[in-house]
Amino acid sequence: MKELGERLRGLRESVKLSQVKMAELLGVKQSSINRYEQGLSAPSLETLVKYAEYFDVSMDYIFARTDKPQGKLYEYHPKIAAGSEEMKQFIEMCFDPQSPMSEKLKQTLLQMMEVDK
Repeated sequence: MKELGERLRGLRESVKLSQVKMAELLGVKQSSINRYEQGLSAPSLETLVKYAEYFDVSMDYIFARTDKPQGKLYEYHPKIAAGSEEMKQFIEMCFDPQSPMSEKLKQTLLQMMEVDK
């Protein structure tokens, strides 16, 4: 909770807000802001969301999981076995057989699956 408190204090001080003004903006008591910043108590999820919205930062940033205000950007790359029959069937179902581009798009997607492996 120490890192959380430091991050919340840093955000507040970065825009030169007093604890009293921050409390007004978040709809909590000034004493609560002080306890959050001292690491003596944790804000509710609702209050954390208000911090994130007010300062336009991610929850990852507030929780000190990253130093980037926009947060961590995760890229999900599913593992698909080359030649997976289930995936081929799924791709087959996704395309409209009446569309003139359907077959070309489908073949391109299937080729991409094979190249990635």
